[in-house]
Amino acid sequence: MGGGEGSTAREALKHRSVKKVVMCDIDKEVVDFCKAYLTSNREAFRSSRLELLINDARAELEEREDKFDVIIGDLADPVEGGPCYQLYTQSFYENILKPRLAIGGILVTQAGPAGILTHKEVYSSIYNTLRQVFKYVIPYAAHVPSYSDSWGWVMASDEPMPKFSIEETDVRMKQRMISELRFLDGETLSATLALNKVVRRSLAKETHVYTEETARFVHGHGTAQKLLCQ
Repeated sequence: MGGGEGSTAREALKHRSVKKVVMCDIDKEVVDFCKAYLTSNREAFRSSRLELLINDARAELEEREDKFDVIIGDLADPVEGGPCYQLYTQSFYENILKPRLAIGGILVTQAGPAGILTHKEVYSSIYNTLRQVFKYVIPYAAHVPSYSDSWGWVMASDEPMPKFSIEETDVRMKQRMISELRFLDGETLSATLALNKVVRRSLAKETHVYTEETARFVHGHGTAQKLLCQ
């Protein structure tokens, strides 16, 4: 869902076990521009394993009858008046997305800023919302330089997600990846799962459930805003 520049598709296609990637983005202009000029993703856009669709992700999931082993939400942030905040709601996860997951399937979604000062905007709410829908929910985060903040993601499934040692993770990645990853290895994965105490406590205490009526929104906290404030 989303990922119009092609980077998520590029990374998914690095897995030998992936038979097919269905990428659905609503913005044809962005997709066409990136296909033409973003050379780092050119090979992914040309892959025979990629099915590229220009459509609203919600509508696409409602119309499809096939099921997916993994659904990735690489959507725009939930901003007020924006096109995507409905795709972070309990009703969307429960009634539209979850039925499209295969048995043992996993949802992975970006979930907004996860810094000490920003994680309560939407991250804690999205995490708690997914806990109302799935049996097993795992939050994680990493620093994203272009956002000038830690960023959060959440994995969710109705089946337990296996835990491997750092060494076993490295072995499995070497076996299944077509090429070495620039960022992720066993040690890095372990680090992303280790949230700081402030964020962990907030996630544990969060009671807000994300709905269209009670939506929370992301607000800017980047370098540009800090400069303006100065």
